[in-house]
Amino acid sequence: MSAELRRFGRFLVVGVLNTAVGYCLYALFLVATPLGPQAALAASFALGVLWNYLATARFVFGTRGYARLPAYALAYFAVYVLNTQALRLAITAGWDPLLAQALLVPFAAVLTYMAVSFALTPRRAQH
Repeated sequence: MSAELRRFGRFLVVGVLNTAVGYCLYALFLVATPLGPQAALAASFALGVLWNYLATARFVFGTRGYARLPAYALAYFAVYVLNTQALRLAITAGWDPLLAQALLVPFAAVLTYMAVSFALTPRRAQH
């Protein structure tokens, strides 16, 4: 098995946990607070970024410390923005907010892997 395939496997394992935590936070904020879907998504995103960084950086990419946290947060934020727009469109089309976000999760996961791979993988200078 290639190193990239093993890395992707680790990403999926950590990602399932990260996704479950994020979705549960979203659902909790949506159901147990007066927050609407977009605010619930923002709150769950804000709480999840640091924990997700630590889990993904260390267990998937072998990155330690916080030097790559800004790049990770930026990559994660870019996916968040795309997710919020897709969620808005789905709700506008009449979808239930919980179902809409559940259906968007797989797409967000793939985009997140691509974005955080770029943010957490050291780049060699090309000559």
